[in-house]
Amino acid sequence: MEKINWGIIGCGDVTELKSGPAFNKVKNSALVAVMRRDAAKAKDYAHRHNVPKWYDDAAALINDPGVNAIYIATPPSTHEIFTIAALVAGKPVYVEKPMAVNYDAAINMVKMAVEKNGKLAVAHYRREQPLFKKIKQLISDKVIGDVRLVRLDYYKKALTKEALLDNKNAWRVDPSIAGGGLFHDLAPHQLDLMYYFFGEAKTVSGVATNQAGLYKADDTVAGNILFKSGVIFSGLWSFGIIGIAERDCCEITGTNGKISFSFFEGLTITVTVNATTEQFTFDKLQHVQQPMIEKVVSYFLGERYNPCSGNDGITIMKWMKEMSAK
Repeated sequence: MEKINWGIIGCGDVTELKSGPAFNKVKNSALVAVMRRDAAKAKDYAHRHNVPKWYDDAAALINDPGVNAIYIATPPSTHEIFTIAALVAGKPVYVEKPMAVNYDAAINMVKMAVEKNGKLAVAHYRREQPLFKKIKQLISDKVIGDVRLVRLDYYKKALTKEALLDNKNAWRVDPSIAGGGLFHDLAPHQLDLMYYFFGEAKTVSGVATNQAGLYKADDTVAGNILFKSGVIFSGLWSFGIIGIAERDCCEITGTNGKISFSFFEGLTITVTVNATTEQFTFDKLQHVQQPMIEKVVSYFLGERYNPCSGNDGITIMKWMKEMSAK
């Protein structure tokens, strides 16, 4: 294989800017086919993005001989079936987060990758972005000394009744489709970065509840991790507060200082050591997944290791399961 010719299953909103165009901007990579159940929308996407082929049937795309790698960007409830179908067809898979609708489905996906000697990467793409790579470097260089504590606060206002009438919001809070609520949609990015920064967990625990009662899924989660390194993580996610209380903040505290940043809404890292504060600001990425896609293409071509493996994805699914346990 000298070039990755991608087929997208599920060319919805997430692929419009975050990922789709990047497949044509990465060396030795091209987007050659897309699929969506709504044929008119699949055709429209292909026309607007200059994609040669479009389908309204996933099996047809998977079995297209001109497609040699699959990107799965459907809701989590179909990740398992499409990943397994692609691996059976002998094609490597790049699958969106959360990796699957639940922990057991994620395990099945990895088992099939092993059985078929296939390649499976998970779109925890923030670990390849410059901002978060800089944080990892600061931690590794012990700029704030030895890390002791991590505190994450992520609060968003409740979805309105009108917003819940829009399917692009509604499915994300339907446990049968998303596996859980907005915690399951957004926390994989945050928790994967914790895994990227600090490694394996010794214990994970938490509690989840539906405080506002606006939909079936839980809207509030409190989670704790004791990492094998001794670092203690505490996180609180709330999706039912008033707008004025919205917050996206993570603070990493070490023996000599702290690192502060946001996961989704900021481009600046603030580092405080003793009485000195320094900031690192990064440019906004046009396509947020492009750095990860570059690494995935190299992995699929046999040029490097997997940037985010199926086993990494299983770890995050397990953590979310333990944090949201009843």
